[in-house]
Amino acid sequence: MLLLLLLLLVGPTAPVALAQKKAPAAKKSKAQLERERRANLKRIKETSRILAQTQQKKQASVGQLNAIQEKLVVQQGVIKNISSELRYIEGDVQQTEGQVQQTRQRLERLKAEYARLIYAGSKTANGYNRLMFLFAAESFNQFLLRLRYIRQYTEVRQAQATQITQTQQRLGQQLTGLQQQRQEKGSLLSTQLSEKKTLTTLKVQQNQVITKLTQQEEGLRKELANRQRAISRLDNLIALRVREEIARAAREAARRAVAKARAAEVAANAGRSPGATSRTPATAAAEEAAATKAERTDRVTLTPETAKLAASFTDNRGRLPWPVGKGFISQRFGRHNHPVLKNVVVENRGVDIQTNSGEPVRAVFSGKVLTVASVPGMGNIVMVQHGDYFTVYAKLRNVSVSEGQTIEARQTLGTVSTNAEGTSEVQFQVWRNSANLNPENWLGRK
Repeated sequence: MLLLLLLLLVGPTAPVALAQKKAPAAKKSKAQLERERRANLKRIKETSRILAQTQQKKQASVGQLNAIQEKLVVQQGVIKNISSELRYIEGDVQQTEGQVQQTRQRLERLKAEYARLIYAGSKTANGYNRLMFLFAAESFNQFLLRLRYIRQYTEVRQAQATQITQTQQRLGQQLTGLQQQRQEKGSLLSTQLSEKKTLTTLKVQQNQVITKLTQQEEGLRKELANRQRAISRLDNLIALRVREEIARAAREAARRAVAKARAAEVAANAGRSPGATSRTPATAAAEEAAATKAERTDRVTLTPETAKLAASFTDNRGRLPWPVGKGFISQRFGRHNHPVLKNVVVENRGVDIQTNSGEPVRAVFSGKVLTVASVPGMGNIVMVQHGDYFTVYAKLRNVSVSEGQTIEARQTLGTVSTNAEGTSEVQFQVWRNSANLNPENWLGRK
C-alpha cells in the first residue's frame, strides 16, 4: 500500500514537465518576429519623413510615388509579421489551455487520493487505535515494520498536501499566463486591423499619385530623356577615368620594372672594364614586359598595397555600409519598367537611394578619391578608388573631399542634393575595372 501511495505521489508529474520544456522555442521565434516588426516600423517612420518632404510640393512626383511604394512594401511586411506572431500566440494559448486542463485533472486526482488517505487515516486517528495497531504485532520485527509504516504514512500524507498546494499554485500561474496571452492576442488583432486600414489608405494614395502622374506623361517623358542624357554623360566620365587610371597604373608598373632591371644590370656590370659592359637579357625582358603592360587597357595593375586593399573590399561583399544613414532604394540596378510610363524600360547603372534633405553622403570603404566633378543632371559626383574597384557617388549638393585625398570608410564626402520636386536622392555605383556591378550585392542589410 505504501509503495502504491509513493507511486501516486511521484508518477503524474512527468507530462507537465514535458509540456513546459516546449515553450522556449516558440518564445524565441516570437521574439525574433517582434524584432523584425520593430525594425519595419522604424523603416516606416523614416520613409514617412521622406514622403512628407516630397509632399511639401503640391505637384505629384516620381519621388513621392517611390516613397509611398516603399511604405506599402514595409507595411505589408508589418502585417505579415503580425499574422505570424498571432499564429505563435494561438499555439501558445492552445498549449497553455492543454496544460491547464492537465493540471486541473491532476489536482482532482491528488485531492481524491488525499481524501482516501484522510479516510484511511481516520480509522487510526487517535493514539489508542495506533497503539492497538502496534501492539497487535505478532513479533518484534512486525512491530518495527508497523511503526515505520505509520511514520511513512504520515510523511506521504504531508507530501500529498504539499503536492496539492504546489499544483494549485501552478494552476494559478498557468491561468494568469493564459489570460496574458489572450490579452496579447487581442491587442495584436487590434494592431493588425489598424495596420490593414493604413495599408488600404496607402493604396488609395498610391493610385491617386499614379493618376496625377499619368496626366503629366509629357513632362515625365521629358524628365526621363534628360535623365538618360545625364546618365550617359556620367557613364562617359566614369569610363574615361577608369581607362586613365588603368593606363597610369600600367605605366607606373612598367617604370618600376625597368628601374629594377636596370639596377640589376648595373650591379652585374660592376667591376668590369668599360668596354666589357653589356645589356643583360633580364633588362631586355623587363623592357619588353613593361611595354606590354603599358599597352594593357583591361584592368588596373595593382601594387602589393592596392592588391591588399582590393582583396579587403572583396571580402566585405554584402557587408558594406550604406552611403547614407537613412533612406531606401527608390530605383534598383539594371533594366526595369518605368513606374508610371507604359512600355518604357529604364536602365540604371547603380542604385538610387532616396533619403532626407541634407543627409550626409559617406564613403562605403577606405580608398583614394580619384575624381571630383560636376555632371549636368547628376550634380556633383565623387569617384573613390579601392584598388581595382571604384565606387561612385552622384547627385551631391556639395563635396567635402578633394582629388588624390586618402579617405576612410564612413567618411563624409558631401551632402545629398534635393531636386525641384522635393526629392532627395543619391545615386551609388560599384565598378571593378570596366565592369559595372550591382551595388545591392555589396551593401549590407540596413
